[in-house]
Amino acid sequence: MMPILPSSSLFRPVAGRSPQARRSLLAASMLGGTLVGAAIQVHRAHAQVHPVHVDAGTPVSQKDPVTFQADTVSYDNARGIVTWSGNVQIWQNDHVLRADTVTYDRNTGIAAAHGHVAIVEADGTVLFSDYAELSNGMRDGIMTRLHALMADNARLAANGMRRTGARVNDMARAVYTACEICAKHPARPPFWQLRAYDAIDDTEHRRIEFRDAYLDLFGIPVMYLPAFSMSDPSVRRQSGFLTPGITPHDRYLGAYLTIPYYWVIDGQSDLTVQGLVSTRTGPQVSSQYRNVFNWGTLNILAGLAYDTHHAEQYINTFGNTSGSGNEHGVQGYIFAQGQASISREWRTGMNINLTTSANYMRDYRVTGYGQETLTSNIFLEGFGTGSYSRIDAQAYQGLNQGVIRNSDLPWVLPRYTFSYFGQPDALGGRLALDTTDFYVYRQNGVSDQRGQLSANWDRPFHNRLGQLWMLTLHLESTLHRATSLNEQPLYAATATRRAVVTGQVLPTVALKMNWPFLRTFQHGGGTQILEPIAQVIAAPNSGNSTTRNMPNEDSLSYEFTDSTLFSLNRYPGTDRLDGGLRGNIGVHGNWTWNGHEVDTLVGESIQEHIDHNRIPYSGLNHHLSDVVARARIAPNRYVDFTGRTRIDPYARRIDFGDALFSTGVTHFHVTGGYVYEPVTPYYYYATNLHTGSPTSAYYVRTNELTLGASTNWSGYSLSGFVRRSLSRKQFVSLGGNAGYQNDCFAFNIMYIKQYTSIGGQQRNSTIMFTLTFKTIGAFGIHG
Repeated sequence: MMPILPSSSLFRPVAGRSPQARRSLLAASMLGGTLVGAAIQVHRAHAQVHPVHVDAGTPVSQKDPVTFQADTVSYDNARGIVTWSGNVQIWQNDHVLRADTVTYDRNTGIAAAHGHVAIVEADGTVLFSDYAELSNGMRDGIMTRLHALMADNARLAANGMRRTGARVNDMARAVYTACEICAKHPARPPFWQLRAYDAIDDTEHRRIEFRDAYLDLFGIPVMYLPAFSMSDPSVRRQSGFLTPGITPHDRYLGAYLTIPYYWVIDGQSDLTVQGLVSTRTGPQVSSQYRNVFNWGTLNILAGLAYDTHHAEQYINTFGNTSGSGNEHGVQGYIFAQGQASISREWRTGMNINLTTSANYMRDYRVTGYGQETLTSNIFLEGFGTGSYSRIDAQAYQGLNQGVIRNSDLPWVLPRYTFSYFGQPDALGGRLALDTTDFYVYRQNGVSDQRGQLSANWDRPFHNRLGQLWMLTLHLESTLHRATSLNEQPLYAATATRRAVVTGQVLPTVALKMNWPFLRTFQHGGGTQILEPIAQVIAAPNSGNSTTRNMPNEDSLSYEFTDSTLFSLNRYPGTDRLDGGLRGNIGVHGNWTWNGHEVDTLVGESIQEHIDHNRIPYSGLNHHLSDVVARARIAPNRYVDFTGRTRIDPYARRIDFGDALFSTGVTHFHVTGGYVYEPVTPYYYYATNLHTGSPTSAYYVRTNELTLGASTNWSGYSLSGFVRRSLSRKQFVSLGGNAGYQNDCFAFNIMYIKQYTSIGGQQRNSTIMFTLTFKTIGAFGIHG
């Protein structure tokens, strides 16, 4: 049958062509129905077409005008054949066919393209062939010696292809790869390729299926695949099974298999469901739901399993027996994050993290195992010019029951935070206001309701001597209502459990002076800065003795280092404050030349009042404090070192020290770190200090060294690290990574060994092996 011809009024004449060429548009319209979807724009001096977006698989319109260009056109009216020759280009909207010669037989409705045939599909795929026969509006046809250039630089070749119904392309002797072909040796096999007896390109569902396929590396078969299916490289999201995972050995799972399925719900949401079957415990089903709304996001990760492992009791760090016998059977977890915009200034959100047990997370390798706690919160926050406001509620679940019991963890219901930073006023200063108010409830321990307000006013100025001054007026105030002050974490010296109302107000005046001296060298010598710094802080002596019956939620630690030398309050929070009269002095030096730098700071504090009840080794046990110092040395682009320390001149010892260094050249790098402290501060408040001294774990020195090295060269990479506790004379962890990556392939193997114990159990070694093939996916073994 003859194809239905569009109305001649839809044809667009081509500028610069003869009347005879323009009359041939009627014949071109019959060929136009055979074109496959394309997405390119053609510009010539004598013809121009503007492209229109067409989805993949959309048939060519029978109504839109058709435009062609060719060097010559000939007719054989007796046989009903039209022939275009020489640089033939025929397109409709953005559907394009190119060839050396195109012949259209009006009797059979078949168009034959010869020589350098190129067809551009709507998804960007370009088909190259020596010869093509097309019919039925390009819904049917054959092509020989096919080469296809697809998305992500993927390439597909076949001896021949047959198209049926514009939906299925059958290919014989197909080869697929996403690797670059060597320009100097095009006959050389690519890095990897799939060779198949035949392949089917399902353009409707946008999938490619291979049968009797081999995976070749450097032209050598390494794997046989009886059947293999993959998404078209142009597809970014498509429902279907993802790459399964097979792991031969795991300490708690044994050998296990994971089979994930991905479901594209709509354009803004999807769901991934994964089944896990193992040889040492029960099965698990986990899922992840994601949705991106116009006004927010939602991400839910959940799992349900039947855990057959039974937890055993063990002796924890404090010498107590811990463990639970109920962490088996039906177990599960849910991690949910969401955020929604209410207006331009306000948004709300949640972060919910719950699990039935830490051992379940360990047994099934659930992400997050190894943390001390899981934190959940819901919040409402607002943003203004120079201001921020947030109200939230928080809950905690302890994972390491050997250190943190859930009955000791608080509920924060709610917490309110507000911060304001104003513009310069008439006096040249800036006012800042901050408040953090909360209600902390503990089933076992102190419950506290707190109202707090901080007001700060800074006024900078300078004089003719080059001195930079900063005058600060600060007011700190808190009001508490608390019960059970004699319980954790305060352990106050009182036997009552009744409510106690207490508070504090601390006004502070501070004056700080920086006096920088600048020296500039000629001939690339750089710039030197010598900067004496002095500060005076005056405030009432509030006292911070451990005998004070005032809750302490945010000031349990104390850090006196170079970073807090000139701070008004050296506690991290506001429940404990630095009062009294004190002065801080320091000398800052800097030398910068040709992009290199040496920066140092040395200082100490002089205090009128001594609080003998601070945490041990605080560095403030005398009127003249410990000396704090910092140095950063980067003499060239190959070396970078930063070190910090605190030295007790009375005991002639180092109370704190840490260092980071890095050195290397283009393809090799070494990094290292060191930290030292005479105690482990984490355990100081873990026991009642009124009835005894801190636990023995507190007096174990923190003395650790970390060393790492990495190298890379022409796509190859190798790295390793080791972390060792010098005080405990044991390794904390070690591991390494090796890999290779090029334009279409990545290989990675990682090994990690942990020596730490959580929940009385120690996970030994972990090996992760991953192969990634571009456009196909990743295949890995974890164990």
